[in-house]
Amino acid sequence: MALITVIGASGRQGMAQVRQALAAGYKVRAITRSADPFAGEDFPGIDSVELRPMDLYDTDSYAAALEGSDYIFYTHPLQARADRAVLVGQVGAAAAALDVKRVVWNTSSWIPDKPGDAFTYAGNTKGINALWRSGAPGTVFGSVLFMDNLLTNWARPFIVGEGRYVYPHNPELEANWISLDDVAKFMLASLERPDMEGAWLNIGGPERMRGPQVAKVLSDALGKPIKYDPCTPAEFGRYLVEAAGDGMPAAMREEFAKGIEAFYDYNNTAPTKPFAVDMDHVYERFPELEGKLESMAEWAPRQDWGEKNHRPAFG
Repeated sequence: MALITVIGASGRQGMAQVRQALAAGYKVRAITRSADPFAGEDFPGIDSVELRPMDLYDTDSYAAALEGSDYIFYTHPLQARADRAVLVGQVGAAAAALDVKRVVWNTSSWIPDKPGDAFTYAGNTKGINALWRSGAPGTVFGSVLFMDNLLTNWARPFIVGEGRYVYPHNPELEANWISLDDVAKFMLASLERPDMEGAWLNIGGPERMRGPQVAKVLSDALGKPIKYDPCTPAEFGRYLVEAAGDGMPAAMREEFAKGIEAFYDYNNTAPTKPFAVDMDHVYERFPELEGKLESMAEWAPRQDWGEKNHRPAFG
């Protein structure tokens, strides 16, 4: 039975990767510095997950954490966006030294596919190059926007407590929202695909939706009216900082909020449309997943919209 090591397993994205890897029959090692990374969670096989610590900023900690891995799943910490190329390159170098079969990097954002100004997304291209140069066999997915974001403490309280879907998307912005479980399914499906070694692909969910459509799905799922009430990018930056709480050092709060504001200013106006995915191309590459990805209308009703589903703001 092959071993998948999940870096960042205690976050929302890593948690889905652990859950789906177990369901697919893999052994799983969770890289986390938390003594109880799955607090409040219960899914089949969770007790079999091995826990090991690792510090992304201490390469001396890598070998002991990663040794014996057949595959490594890596998701970059949101609060370390500026370091993505350095860190994924270091993970790749460690994986190459350990003869890992594949490093699968989930960038958690769009990968530019055309020349020109790609704002902070250009960091994903630099990260991909760093991974290729590390010597590790790699696959990269640009997952553009997560349904699970709606369960966080920057979005859920508005939805549940105030009946408002608050997000910094202008009314005409279209997005292929994807569930984190489906992101993990793409990562798993790539492992035995030789054509995906040294390859990257932007991925999204099966539907391209605008804000009012999202609000309609949420209204149906929660059984009450949910109003589409977009906020400004500046307001959204403040919401994320507040949601991070003590987990974000005071010294970085203003810079982080300004970065989020600029990020969404770009997303709302960019001709490249970073949240829109060519799903016909995706299904050409992964025909086995066509018809298997869940829509938001399928995802939303199966969520627990109470406090139980609260996860860390970032991860």
